[in-house]
Amino acid sequence: QVQLVESGGGLVQAGGSLRLSCTASGSIWAVNAMDWQRQSPGKQRELVASITIDDTGSTNYADSVKGRFTISRDNTKSTVYLEMMSLKPEDTAVYYCRAHRAGLTWTGQGTQVTVSS
Repeated sequence: QVQLVESGGGLVQAGGSLRLSCTASGSIWAVNAMDWQRQSPGKQRELVASITIDDTGSTNYADSVKGRFTISRDNTKSTVYLEMMSLKPEDTAVYYCRAHRAGLTWTGQGTQVTVSS
């Protein structure tokens, strides 16, 4: 089992920034990728950004956040970050962190991000 705890959400004005953190614990020895999803009311959950947990640290982003969001990791802290800049009201959502290992996926409890116009 892998436990994930997200933090860093909150209320911010449009154009502002937030940094989300996701700390993993438990059986994290073979986690090979982590990502952030988000879900707004009435919308499907959307994959926002992903990063591999290997030497490459390859990243991918949804088109809607490219150039504004940055995903990064700190393996020493078992933590993945999502730096969000130039936030827009449409970024308002609950953001979920996920960890992947050998076909298994664990999801955190989510953290609310609200961007006011």
